[in-house]
Amino acid sequence: MKQEGLFNYRKLTDEELASFKEQGFLIIKGILKPEGVAQMQQECMTAWDKEKEGFDPTKSWLQNSLLVNIHHKAPAVRDYYFDGPLVDVATQLIGPNVKGATSQLTFKMKGNTKPFGWHQDNGYGELEPYNALTTLTALDDTDRGNGCLWLIPGSHKQGQIRVQQSEEQKKTQSEIVVAADDSLAVPMEMKAGDSLIFNCWMLHKSDGNYSTDRDRRILFLRYADADAVEVYNNRKPRLGKLVHGDTKFEEVKAFEADI
Repeated sequence: MKQEGLFNYRKLTDEELASFKEQGFLIIKGILKPEGVAQMQQECMTAWDKEKEGFDPTKSWLQNSLLVNIHHKAPAVRDYYFDGPLVDVATQLIGPNVKGATSQLTFKMKGNTKPFGWHQDNGYGELEPYNALTTLTALDDTDRGNGCLWLIPGSHKQGQIRVQQSEEQKKTQSEIVVAADDSLAVPMEMKAGDSLIFNCWMLHKSDGNYSTDRDRRILFLRYADADAVEVYNNRKPRLGKLVHGDTKFEEVKAFEADI
């Protein structure tokens, strides 16, 4: 059911579609209404506080910064993920057959000064076809002072970057960092309620949150072609709820009952 009271629905313009193809990213302003931001903050923080503690420099980036499957714990996120305006955006950028691939919170709370190096999201979970989208919806104003994302416009054109990791690095969930030219980086500063959308091959990073009084809370949702497979997992279909269109995989169709 569309949440007209919380979200702003619209189609991308021809100019935005052309810009995304060339630059590899878009910022959609005000995709959450103020009421949507407030509802999302309240539900997400309830879930976060239930499972997370304050920043601990001895913990991993996963422990400090991520909370997976947030749509299971926050009804507004579930509505936004499965039937919100990002679904319409995904059908324009991916095609008519789309599934949800990932939902998580990616928070840099005040005091978390750990940077996160240059990487591609498809480096952490390679999906094919290579048209998956990352969407980052800001729950706070995010800027250089509290650890906003940086990306390199057009870097998606180089395709998948292969990074070799040892078994020990895989076990410890080490970061997958690639070389990039910092001089080409552009900060993705956003207001709460804006959403940054980028190609799965986009090079991006974030600095630490050096603010003493501001958190940087972001809702991370990933969408993929409904027939996308996991290259790293013997090309098994990526499981996720079908949000638009159809799929050839019975496993994905059955997954709708377990969301």
